[in-house]
Amino acid sequence: MISLPKAQSAAIAAARSVGALMRRNLHAPKKANATTAHDIKLELDVRSQALIERALRRAFPAVAFMGEEGPPADADAPSPPWRWVVDPIDGTGNFANAIPHACVSIALQHKLSKSNLSTYQDGYQTVLGVVYEPFTNELFTAIRGKPARLNGKIIRVSPRARLADAIVSLGSPNSNSALETALPRLADLARRARKIRIMGSAALSLCYVACGRFDAYLENGLRLWDIAAGALLVESAGGHFSCQPIPGTNTFSLLAANKKLPSQLRNTPPLRSGPLA
Repeated sequence: MISLPKAQSAAIAAARSVGALMRRNLHAPKKANATTAHDIKLELDVRSQALIERALRRAFPAVAFMGEEGPPADADAPSPPWRWVVDPIDGTGNFANAIPHACVSIALQHKLSKSNLSTYQDGYQTVLGVVYEPFTNELFTAIRGKPARLNGKIIRVSPRARLADAIVSLGSPNSNSALETALPRLADLARRARKIRIMGSAALSLCYVACGRFDAYLENGLRLWDIAAGALLVESAGGHFSCQPIPGTNTFSLLAANKKLPSQLRNTPPLRSGPLA
């Protein structure tokens, strides 16, 4: 059995080391390894993930590692009992353009018993989440069964009960199919919510729901590393998290909110137990 406090300390140290690298390079020229119509991959993403992987493997050599910048997992390989799920820079589009709204996201997941496999995506449950925003020096942490925290202080989701009073975050689509879903949702919620925000970092949007800055967050087309840590933070802060796999894509649509708003949010994924949290 892994010591979760020890794992949290290792994850925090790794996240802070990459955060320092991000601060040093915010305004520096950045090398793009790949670009698409709606996304960009930086050389610094790869370097940051390697730094995190080395640190976590030193601390926990037996724990598997899954990261955004690594090769896809072998579907035929045995499932490890524990795995890290890492997004080394979430919000790369912001960071590439020197916009100081990006973060490091690290989750630790444990494979559950066979009796629970139908409840969680591919049998894993997130037990530890760390999200570090280096430009504001904000560290969001959660261990399953304990309160979510921001820089050590307990956080809770917002108490707002009316969508008309709510600030709702939406995702920034990185594919044409996600765009087709997002535009009608934007038009609908812009009329019904107090304010809409599109910030460009899934992990931070989840953290902002967890600490009550946002009242809800919706997005389609996210990967596991985008949301594994943030989902636990939302639930540990007393919020609602649900997500739905998008068939054939290895991506998810999600809804995160305080527990008073989900029924008022139309055009959302089915409201069911979150398979990632």
